[in-house]
Amino acid sequence: MKIDAKLGLKDMSKAVARVFELAAKKCRAIDRTWDPARGTPVFTVAGKYATRGWTEWTQGFQYGCQVLVFDATGDRKMLDLGRSSTVRLMTPHVTHIGVHDHGFNNLSSYGNLRRLMLENRIPHNAWELEFYNLAIKASGAVQAARWAEVVGGNGFIYSFNGPQSLFVDTVRTVRILGLAHQLGHALMGEGDKKFNLLNRSLRHGISTARWCVWYGEGRDSYDIRGRTAHEAIFNRNDGAFRCPSTQQGYSAFSTWTRGLAWAMLGFAEELEFLDTLAKDEFKQAGLPSKAEVIKVYEKAALATCDFYIGNATSSDGITYWDTGAPNLHKLGDWQAKPADPYNDFEPVDSSASAIAAQGLLRLGRYLGGGRGKRYTQAGLTVARTLFAPPYLSTSDRHQGLTLHSIYHQPNGWDYVPPGSKIACGESSMWGDYHTLELANLIKRLADGGAYPTFFDKD
Repeated sequence: MKIDAKLGLKDMSKAVARVFELAAKKCRAIDRTWDPARGTPVFTVAGKYATRGWTEWTQGFQYGCQVLVFDATGDRKMLDLGRSSTVRLMTPHVTHIGVHDHGFNNLSSYGNLRRLMLENRIPHNAWELEFYNLAIKASGAVQAARWAEVVGGNGFIYSFNGPQSLFVDTVRTVRILGLAHQLGHALMGEGDKKFNLLNRSLRHGISTARWCVWYGEGRDSYDIRGRTAHEAIFNRNDGAFRCPSTQQGYSAFSTWTRGLAWAMLGFAEELEFLDTLAKDEFKQAGLPSKAEVIKVYEKAALATCDFYIGNATSSDGITYWDTGAPNLHKLGDWQAKPADPYNDFEPVDSSASAIAAQGLLRLGRYLGGGRGKRYTQAGLTVARTLFAPPYLSTSDRHQGLTLHSIYHQPNGWDYVPPGSKIACGESSMWGDYHTLELANLIKRLADGGAYPTFFDKD
């Protein structure tokens, strides 16, 4: 990746404004044409959002996009739309016992609305705030109940595949356990046993850092530092780690880049959260010391972000869908030139890049000073590419915002347009949402606004 060391936050202002101008139009277009009875919009097919029955993990992103447009522009119609849709339609996600996606759905909707109220961006209403708090508390506890113990005293929130399955994605969804804990909540079990939500959130992160991230040392000496596995498989009889695996990547021993991006952002954002916690909270939660936990999270965040910069992207910061994709070699020295979303061999995944860019920016800010500058500049470089064609969708005929997103390459779910040999030109609800999160973060930083976090800073 060729990092632009001179690119500044203010340099992005016009591009950010254009992103939100387009996003408002696309949010309205989706709302006009989408019937919630059909399910959740997941990705576009020939420019129109369609559903894909697997798990309903993108509805919160749909309404979160509307709320983020209000956040950046003050468009009250977008706020009213996002708020009313959240109240009417998001309740099933709060109590969904079958998925690992609670942080995706419920922090994007309830969480963003709550944040805006606490920032005094929307009028304070005690009962409305308590409604958001209750949704987050319940969601965090339901998520925490999907718990599997592993050898060594840790455990993880297991994926929809079952209690043997740890997904790297989930490291960003367990944020909701941390906020629910901060709100004073706990998971109650048989005999009124109380399970600490901070304990489960951070033990999950420790397990993810150990089993889903490679470090090029010890058991990982055969591999490259910072590479990630989509899935870690455990023996449910004794909790022992068995092997890496993947659902959406090319193989267990290549890096599915959206999983890498989830780890980058998940660990970086959690580091911001850990920094605000008192040392005593770790002891009270039955965790290792604050310093020990931060050391694990920093190691994982640095490794994954370094891998993205050095191994996973083209020169412009955009990544293909998997670093081991079987036909990448046909593109020649793909890392030395800008990504080509219209090539004949392998799709890019702009959604992975949008997620990764935010992780880079947050890690850069967390580290601060000279140590963080490389990550900050890398994040801005990726954002500049995403906020312009061919990735920014400027056509009124296309409902997506960020083009060239990939959902599930191994299953062949993504639309291949006529005349093309690969899937390209389409958007995803998570890609659009994370582009707006990224744009909003840059806008806040450039304008000196309140720094957006999923947790309470005071």
